[in-house]
Amino acid sequence: MNAVKRFPNIPSLSLLGSFEAAARHESYTLAAQELGVTQGAVSRQVRELENVVGFALFQRVGRSVRLTDAGRAFAAGIASDLGRLQTSVNRAIAGGEAVSLLTIAVLPTFASRWLVPRLPDFKRLRPGIELELQSRSEPFDLQHGQVDLAIHYGRADWPGARLVHLCPEDLVVVASPDLVERFDLAGAGRAFDAPLLHLTSRPDLWARYWTQLGMPGRNTFPGPRFDQFSMLISGAIAGLGVAILPAYLIESELASGSLRAVGQVAAAPDEGYFVATPMGRSSELARAFSDWLRRQVRRRAGRAGNRGPAR
Repeated sequence: MNAVKRFPNIPSLSLLGSFEAAARHESYTLAAQELGVTQGAVSRQVRELENVVGFALFQRVGRSVRLTDAGRAFAAGIASDLGRLQTSVNRAIAGGEAVSLLTIAVLPTFASRWLVPRLPDFKRLRPGIELELQSRSEPFDLQHGQVDLAIHYGRADWPGARLVHLCPEDLVVVASPDLVERFDLAGAGRAFDAPLLHLTSRPDLWARYWTQLGMPGRNTFPGPRFDQFSMLISGAIAGLGVAILPAYLIESELASGSLRAVGQVAAAPDEGYFVATPMGRSSELARAFSDWLRRQVRRRAGRAGNRGPAR
């Protein structure tokens, strides 16, 4: 049975692609420019699609077009469907002739500074596996995201996901050697005498450390703010100020001395790092990768104490 007979009500990709572009821009002209065709071609394909679905997708407003309510709902579904189709094609291309493809959603700085340098070990153990890494900072719909496994930091509250605890977070207070000497940061609590660097997604870290040291009555602290750990690390190395950073992300800097630890922040008892897999979907390959991750964490813990990875 050919595809036309099996899926008689599915329009061609060219019709759907033209409509998706026109709907996204709410403009035939901009859609035509994006697709490299004429405005008339986009208009004809939209009309043909309207004949297939049986209702108007756009309405004329002066010299422009606007989606109808039905067109807007249809566009949202088509955009999602085309995105999944593109992901499937990309996965097939990435996998090539490999036996299996493992897609991993991972925190961006954790990926670049901790996970990726260790992946050759996993590839050595599973040479027939191809890997696809996606940068994700927040929980998402694992059931429909075509992701086999995700590495998550936070509480164990990801809907639709099975969570296996990986390790706690290990936060250290660090500064450049020059800053340590200039502000005499060796003593407990002396970090607050120097400029403080902040991560915008974790605004409570300095307040937590302040309270941990038994210093009450202060919840806000001035200083530059960064939205990625990678930028925060660069700021600390450059001597902009003192930073609170996950030890996993700065192993080489601590080893080389370009950053020095001057304190440690107690782990939040209800937070940690988790391996997340889609609920109800069992994958031998995802289990193997999860086991490998835990071995990597244990290996490091044996060398450096009970420390865990970070964003």
